Amino acid sequence: MKNKIVFFGTPHFAAGILHSLLLNHVPIVGVVTQPDRPRGRSLQVSFSEVKELVMREKPDLPILQPEKASNDVFLEELHQLQADLYVVVAFGQILPQKLLSQPRLGCINVHVSLLPKYRGAAPMQRCLLNGDAETGVSIQKMVKQLDAGDVIAVSKMALSEEITLGELEVEMGKQAADLLLQVLHEYELGEVKGAPQDHSLVSWAPKIEPAELEIHWNQPARKIHNQVRAFSPRPGAWSWLEKEKKRIKILRTQVVSKEKGQLPGQLLFSSRPIVACQEDALELLEVQPEGKKKMSGQDWLRGVVGFHQFPII
Repeated sequence: MKNKIVFFGTPHFAAGILHSLLLNHVPIVGVVTQPDRPRGRSLQVSFSEVKELVMREKPDLPILQPEKASNDVFLEELHQLQADLYVVVAFGQILPQKLLSQPRLGCINVHVSLLPKYRGAAPMQRCLLNGDAETGVSIQKMVKQLDAGDVIAVSKMALSEEITLGELEVEMGKQAADLLLQVLHEYELGEVKGAPQDHSLVSWAPKIEPAELEIHWNQPARKIHNQVRAFSPRPGAWSWLEKEKKRIKILRTQVVSKEKGQLPGQLLFSSRPIVACQEDALELLEVQPEGKKKMSGQDWLRGVVGFHQFPII
């Protein structure tokens, strides 16, 4: 490939796609990622997954970390890289028009939904929360309006009723990397075309708020099951333990039909962690009690004495 590319990205998902580009000898001339941040209880400063990848695999590659992508000094540094195309994958900042207009071939974005569905920050989580049967990857030409550009290419994927966010990220990462390589090849041939989105079909995927992680058992089991898989393994849907006054993350579940308890949140069996919901019940297959490692639901239940039900909210 001859077109020089600057890659924008921050989390693990973006790092996987960048790694694929490097393995395929795509001419990356620079990487833009979020600034180093303090994380965890120790507040130790840590790098983004994209920066860690570059330092390990391509340490001579320039890395830019602007606090704001609109900063004039950053924009000049970016311009000096003389890239033909910018590729953006989960970078984490709104890009100004001045930046979008810099490269000769413009900017493209890898978005993990079937645009115009689920524009916004959390498309994978939202499709799982809603119990969708299908999702996919869209590569779009970037414009100032969020996720509103012409769509260059789409790859679809069927969703099982059990797939979790972590598993979906792996599958979508592979799919996105393959689709992006295809699009970059089309740019080399000068054959890139984009189709306008139908703006009447737009739906939104706003970022996940902390309150959305708490489980309320007075809902149908299927809805709670979708909540669990949308946030597994991180940050994890959780519930209060009534007796211990501690949280427990619930990481994998299975809907159990025709099992009913008198109250939502009630444990139905002493040998299996099956919890009554408003409709049907939910078996807890994998959990992580507060302050402990993740474990099977049955192992957790064996260690709980006198447990009867979760709080009813």
